[in-house]
Amino acid sequence: MRASNPPKPKRYSERTSTSSASSQAAGHKTLVPALIAALRKEGADGVLVICGGVIPPQDYDFLKQGGVAAIFGPGTNIPAAAGEILRLIEKQRLAA
Repeated sequence: MRASNPPKPKRYSERTSTSSASSQAAGHKTLVPALIAALRKEGADGVLVICGGVIPPQDYDFLKQGGVAAIFGPGTNIPAAAGEILRLIEKQRLAA
């Protein structure tokens, strides 16, 4: 199965704090880096990128080194994930 091209991000807003990507068909190693590159091109370096879906744990380091802030796989506790994302957003706001 071939990964499709990532959609172009909508216009970046300074109020945007996160962007997310969900991978079900092994597109995470191509589409997520393309998303991060597109955000950076728009000057949105501060947007946290969150990933979810069926991502093999051995790919987590690749994604995190590329700029992904958090990865949530199958079976993730949704309230815990939401809490972690809110903590990441707060941490980023305090650092700004």
